[in-house]
Amino acid sequence: MGKSQNIRVGLIGAGPRGTSVLERLLANWAATETQTRSLHIDVVDPYPAGPGHVWQPDQSRLYLMNTQSFYPTLIPEDERLAPPLAGGSFEQWRAGQRSGGGPDLSAEERAELAALASHDFPSRALYGRYLRSTLEELLDRVPAGVEIAFHRSNAVAARPLPGVRAEGAPDGSPGEPAGGGFDVELDDGARLTVDSLVLALGHLESRLNPEQRSFREVAAELGLLYVPPAAPADVDWALVPDGETVLVRGMGLNFFDVMGQLTEGRGGQFVPAEEGLQGELKYLPSGREPKIIAASRRGTPYRAKAGLDGYYPKSVRLRYLTESAVERFAAAGIQPGFEHDLWPLLHRDALWAYYSTLVVAEPVAVSDATEFLAALEDLLQPHAHATGRWENQVAELVSTHVAASRRLDLLGLAAPLAGRSFASRKELDAAVVDYLDDDARRSALGESDPVKMAIGALHTGRAILKSAVADGGITDESWVGELRGWFESFVEGLASGPPALRAEQLAALARAGVVSFVGPDPRFSVDRSQRVFRAVSAWVHDDAAEARTLIEAMSPANRVGVSVSPFLRQLLADGLVRPKVMMTAEGTPVQTSGLDVQPHPYRLVGANGSVTPGMYALGLQLSSTQWGTAIAAEARPSDGTGYRSGQRTLHDADEIARDMLGLPLEK
Repeated sequence: MGKSQNIRVGLIGAGPRGTSVLERLLANWAATETQTRSLHIDVVDPYPAGPGHVWQPDQSRLYLMNTQSFYPTLIPEDERLAPPLAGGSFEQWRAGQRSGGGPDLSAEERAELAALASHDFPSRALYGRYLRSTLEELLDRVPAGVEIAFHRSNAVAARPLPGVRAEGAPDGSPGEPAGGGFDVELDDGARLTVDSLVLALGHLESRLNPEQRSFREVAAELGLLYVPPAAPADVDWALVPDGETVLVRGMGLNFFDVMGQLTEGRGGQFVPAEEGLQGELKYLPSGREPKIIAASRRGTPYRAKAGLDGYYPKSVRLRYLTESAVERFAAAGIQPGFEHDLWPLLHRDALWAYYSTLVVAEPVAVSDATEFLAALEDLLQPHAHATGRWENQVAELVSTHVAASRRLDLLGLAAPLAGRSFASRKELDAAVVDYLDDDARRSALGESDPVKMAIGALHTGRAILKSAVADGGITDESWVGELRGWFESFVEGLASGPPALRAEQLAALARAGVVSFVGPDPRFSVDRSQRVFRAVSAWVHDDAAEARTLIEAMSPANRVGVSVSPFLRQLLADGLVRPKVMMTAEGTPVQTSGLDVQPHPYRLVGANGSVTPGMYALGLQLSSTQWGTAIAAEARPSDGTGYRSGQRTLHDADEIARDMLGLPLEK
């Protein structure tokens, strides 16, 4: 275990990621310490520890999580790791609170829990209450020799202390904590001395891009309202005037938060539609709603999630993009490219999921179904046919056996308005409502719908891809130009959408005349003479939409190079950290969104290319090393397949904790 000493560690950020490191520190300390050392943990965050910034329990209950109750967890479930001292998954907490009556909960929390089933989507506020409760349980079981201090402040600087590593401990060896130590300055004037430091910074405010800055400036000049990218719970929605037209740019997940605050948040109600009326819901306005005109590049919102009992469809079993297929690349010494090696496998899985579901769900759409599936299975065998021909051969087979209206256009699923133009916004609105109704209907069919199962294959494939591409698993040029260049936005628009309820609500709002749409590829500007923002789509032959309010329905850019965080900017300026740079296929260096790190654990790389001893990163700032692992960790499924990427961040937290304690990393 090493010689007797006092260990001091600092956690900058006390949301789920910082709390994960805290939990792993306590678990590993309890499992290994022989009382020859002491551990002091400083936790720094201006927001309450546990929920952090995003998951505050007192926020509006209209803000929903994008995962169902059975999915998220703060506590790892892996017998190879030090056993947790307390807590469990959100689902375990939910069940426990319901059975125990939740005596410490508010009336609102008890009411939500009473109606919340395992497959429902909880509010972010309730998840924040789980995070807070779990932290409280941990703090009740702090092992001997550990002291924890919480600082409700912002860190503004961290500078290395003069000195070297612990005596006799070579760089990177187990048995002593890493690092020479840091002097951490807080915005309240306090200073902390720590041996090692974890950056679990979460969402940080970023500089606006040039267009956004110009909109903010002209809004101030002309007396308009411009709402820049922000976490929805940070926005004062009362500033948006009742009854006026507002432009909303972006129809991803943040859009539904904006939509909820400006409709239900103003007293409107959704009720079941009367028999014979279109759609599942009807909206009863309060009269206080603004007229919302929504715009996005696709012209439509993300597709809604399918109604499933699990996070992945049980009927979808990946045949081609499997963990063993990825391991074969590594065994052969091949660093795969996304488009050349990984996407063709996932594309095959999506095709098989679609057509194998179609022959069961709509047998009249496929002739000679048994023969068709056998031939399709043969054509999809990887490497059995020339690389450039298998897709054409599949298309020929499909054209022979499948009705034209039921053939899968996989890429077209993400652009439902592509190739269409509209005489007016009224005509466009009708088309978007049809799309929403159809998408909600398909979500309700769940595993019986071919489209949702094709998307389910893409979604399941992401779990494999997250592990395959992490830590330099694909080439830089493939990461920049392919994975992040087109696939990320494509798959997010299909598989990262809202609950189906949101699609039904948006359709009801459009039918009620509360929401309208701009059209694909919108262009925004300011008309100074009329003192309004304008939005127009070349595909909609109507007058431009105009409003005195423009809302950016998106989160701030997650790019460390444009962060306005004084703390991160100081670390960058002093050369303790640097953004990750990758090379494009043309040999051009590109600054990526995240920090440069050396795994494992994730130690930060400084401006000179060397590791900054004792400084680690976890979470969003790893976006250039990991892909798609920033959301909550996945609880171990009660049945079905669990993937290594599901609890990746909890394993990362464990590695960081063990390294800070001077323990060897688990193999």
